[in-house]
Amino acid sequence: MQMDKTLDADASMLPSAHRDIGARVTAILAEQAMLEPSDVEPQHSLAEIGIDSLGLVESIFAIEEAFDIQVPFNANDPAASAEAFDISTVATITAAVESLVRQQHA
Repeated sequence: MQMDKTLDADASMLPSAHRDIGARVTAILAEQAMLEPSDVEPQHSLAEIGIDSLGLVESIFAIEEAFDIQVPFNANDPAASAEAFDISTVATITAAVESLVRQQHA
């Protein structure tokens, strides 16, 4: 799977590591939604870009593989634990991936 590293204009103001993770997460979600990465904005929910529950599962597997991380089992219930993986928007997914990368690769 080839990742498109396209970044939106606002991303150039973010730290390099954040841009890279954000770009990779965006590319994975865009591929699942059959969109161009430039069509996926941080504030979009998965529903807004056309990702259903099966697409979410496939996206999580792709994210786990791309970043060599394990997403907590109760990922879709942010109130369930401190290790929550918030899937409400592209931005919250990116933040959760960044957190897991820091935790699991420390």
